[in-house]
Amino acid sequence: MAFLRQLSTRGVYEEKLIKKYLSEIEEIVLGRDPKCQIVLETKFYTTVSRRHALIRIHTKQAKTTGLVWEICDLNSSNGTYINGRRIQGSQILQVGDRIRLGYKGPEFIFDNLSYQKSTLSVSQSVNSTSLPVNSVPNVEDVEDTESITLTQLFPIASTGKQLAKKAYLYPGIITVFFVILMFLTVGRAIAFNFLLAAYIATAAYYFVYQLCGKQKPWWVLFGVALTTVIILLSPILTLFIGVFRFILPGDISVNPEQVGFLDFLIRMFFGAGLMEELLKALPVFLALLIGRNLPDPWRNKIGVWEPLDGILLGTASAVGFTLLETLGQYVPSIVDSASLQLGVDAGQLVGLQLLIPRILGSVAGHMAYSGYFGYFIGLSVLRRRNSWLILGVGYLTASILHALWNASGVLNIFL
Repeated sequence: MAFLRQLSTRGVYEEKLIKKYLSEIEEIVLGRDPKCQIVLETKFYTTVSRRHALIRIHTKQAKTTGLVWEICDLNSSNGTYINGRRIQGSQILQVGDRIRLGYKGPEFIFDNLSYQKSTLSVSQSVNSTSLPVNSVPNVEDVEDTESITLTQLFPIASTGKQLAKKAYLYPGIITVFFVILMFLTVGRAIAFNFLLAAYIATAAYYFVYQLCGKQKPWWVLFGVALTTVIILLSPILTLFIGVFRFILPGDISVNPEQVGFLDFLIRMFFGAGLMEELLKALPVFLALLIGRNLPDPWRNKIGVWEPLDGILLGTASAVGFTLLETLGQYVPSIVDSASLQLGVDAGQLVGLQLLIPRILGSVAGHMAYSGYFGYFIGLSVLRRRNSWLILGVGYLTASILHALWNASGVLNIFL
């Protein structure tokens, strides 16, 4: 018989931990709703949805291989995790799987007594057919124990599948790749700066990606970042500048000392906050529209269906925006200015020194604003009745945060 056993949780007494045997004739729903088969109290488990997840017998496999259980996420707000990975839709349960409701929610162990009994009977049958105690092994058997296998010579041959699931594998490969390329581009400042900036931005994005705990194809994320770059190089940027910085009061080219802090903050709100956040959100909206018109599984891979999708795509767009803004505008202007005063070599050195803190600060800021707005874009998909209100609140608050951060850089002038 299969059952769930809750692991110890901070603030929950041992006697309140849940152990539930799973029924073979009815589905087991976990959530905060009192009608659920496994009810989780709201005061302890705030990240759990009212109807969070469902466990049932997998009918297709049950007919051929015996009882097989699966868990289904019921479009919960914070997701369902199996062994630390967020599931999409449903997943077959294996004995020993750790089920967590929400990123830091309650955790259960799935176990099956029937499986344990069958395993025990198999091991007993194996032991009954083993060699007698006084039997002497063949010489050939002894020699075989001293032979070396391929997996002993190359351990990765036996651990490749497990290694591919580790969070540090791909960052390690990418790091080696970038290091080689940077060695090859020493002496070519533009190429070297681009590689360094791309590596820092990719590392920052990978941190956000791991925090989200949701998988999105790399080519979708890269496509969103590339789309943002294309938009910035197209006439769309000119149109946005004309609307937000000339028609609306968003001219940010003025000297802050001449207009005052409040006036400068308003200009930043229109000319930087509203304009740039909408620009970065365009690829996210595009992915949302494309995903709606695609069949499964492409609609889930490309589209925006929940807040985490919006966060991942929004932050990817921010990476593209930051790289083009920093490498195409900020660093070249600094290098040119320093080169006129100190010479070309010194100018390039100054540009490199400013590139690292600039890209770190800029990519963190832009990912924060765009990821924040992306959250609201994903939320609007789940709450369609209030989608325009949700989008408006997300857009305005992200723009305000953006403007406040930009304007705070000139506070020392007024203090």
